[in-house]
Amino acid sequence: MTANQTNLTAQFGGASEVERPLGRSIKRGLLCRCPNCGEGRLFGRYLKVVDTCAACGEEYHHHRADDLPAYLVILVLGHVLVGGFMATDLVFVLPGWVHFAIWAPIGVVASLLSLQPIKGGVVGLQWALRMHGFGGAKDEVEDH
Repeated sequence: MTANQTNLTAQFGGASEVERPLGRSIKRGLLCRCPNCGEGRLFGRYLKVVDTCAACGEEYHHHRADDLPAYLVILVLGHVLVGGFMATDLVFVLPGWVHFAIWAPIGVVASLLSLQPIKGGVVGLQWALRMHGFGGAKDEVEDH
């Protein structure tokens, strides 16, 4: 038994926990599938995570993706779109309004298409790391 498994065993009351591979969980989330079984759908609507998986019964009502998916979309697409704009501007000298007419719709469409899979990946990350109720323990609220 590794030190990590020993810590998990001590943390969760003596019973060894089922392994949750991080990469597989994130990949299943990116595919908008249940990180546990890979079969059930993770989303009921565009960004609304289902309360429980229809295939395995894993509960997702307590997930807390918050603003991380939107931040990751901005981070990734910002670099891709600005790089694309700059490369295009080096090859084709176009007026500003033409660049805007090209890159603004690409940015909106790419953001809308990538937000759901990235949110699924964040939920898969939280599930694999047993964050926010996925490990059986409730989140503790800190008093300020």
